[in-house]
Amino acid sequence: MARRHWLDPLARRLLMASGQLPAENNKPAAVNASSPLETDRSQIERELLALKLSHEPTRPLGNAEEVHHAAALGWRLDVNRASANDWNRLPGIEAEQVDLLLRLQAGGVQLSGAEDLQRLLDLPASQLQDWLPVLLFRWYGEPASPPPAASRLDLNRAGSTQLERLGLSAERLQRLLRERARRPFRDLADLQQRLHLPPDLVENWIGKVTFSASQAGPELPPARRSA
Repeated sequence: MARRHWLDPLARRLLMASGQLPAENNKPAAVNASSPLETDRSQIERELLALKLSHEPTRPLGNAEEVHHAAALGWRLDVNRASANDWNRLPGIEAEQVDLLLRLQAGGVQLSGAEDLQRLLDLPASQLQDWLPVLLFRWYGEPASPPPAASRLDLNRAGSTQLERLGLSAERLQRLLRERARRPFRDLADLQQRLHLPPDLVENWIGKVTFSASQAGPELPPARRSA
């Protein structure tokens, strides 16, 4: 009578699937996605990910499979409130995409669904599908903690030196100053329309600029009192 292998059945099946043990004669070597072996393997990988996340809660997810496991473990990414650390956990996301998402969030822009996110980031359908299990789209009445106005550049009051930090050419800077002298800008849309600026340039200013109600006028000397 053949001796029983010392490995428990689950470990033996995993080693057989990886080719480290020969397949048993009375069992097919190939397995499909619904087989007990595949289910056991998925459970083990999920438990391993849970163990890793317990030691490193912000650990990036390496691939679509880990995203599915993270979703099963209860992790969700709240699209309209996510931090840079949250976004950077998604496989394949780029730094420029994270920066754009955070600036839009700071400017009060909210995404209503997966299609909005796909159009905004120009995502391939396959990449969006990889992320979907953990994406959560909630709508909020107020933007999440926008930067204080004092830390943003007031385009209706800033001087030429400050405006140069926006990356405008000398011609566009002079045009901005002339248009501002005629009438203060209401918002980014008004500024883009009046100056005919490229959308990507204006998009880069979201969350970084603000618009006061009126342009600062010259300081006048105090009025003389009549005798």
